Amino acid sequence: MEEPVSARDQALLRRLVLQHKADERRRRFPAVLHLGGPGRPETGRVVEEDSLDDALRAELLSALLRRAAGTSPMAWLTRSGDLEVQDVDLAWLRAVASLDGEAGRDLRYVVVTRRGWRDPRSDVGRTWVRLRQR
Repeated sequence: MEEPVSARDQALLRRLVLQHKADERRRRFPAVLHLGGPGRPETGRVVEEDSLDDALRAELLSALLRRAAGTSPMAWLTRSGDLEVQDVDLAWLRAVASLDGEAGRDLRYVVVTRRGWRDPRSDVGRTWVRLRQR
């Protein structure tokens, strides 16, 4: 993502934050990688576990991308905490980057929390103090 973020992308990402906020009520929960088309249902998701290494993350993401063939999906990681970069963000970013290199594509990837979203590659993001459904 680069500034300025289009109105369409801003609306989509705001919707992802709202959906995450509504779906996850626990204070602490595992990070989850989601893959899907903007504004469409998810193609799949992967719950972060201690047993995942970089190769397995790349394989799981590759399998999800095969299921999403014919669409232009994006990946987003939902997790607890603030939007400061965490190890899990970078671990999934490495998987995204390795598949981008192999496939010659540019998969969009953002981190989503209850308060906002951030692209760990460009550091572009948005936060809200009191996000509400319109």
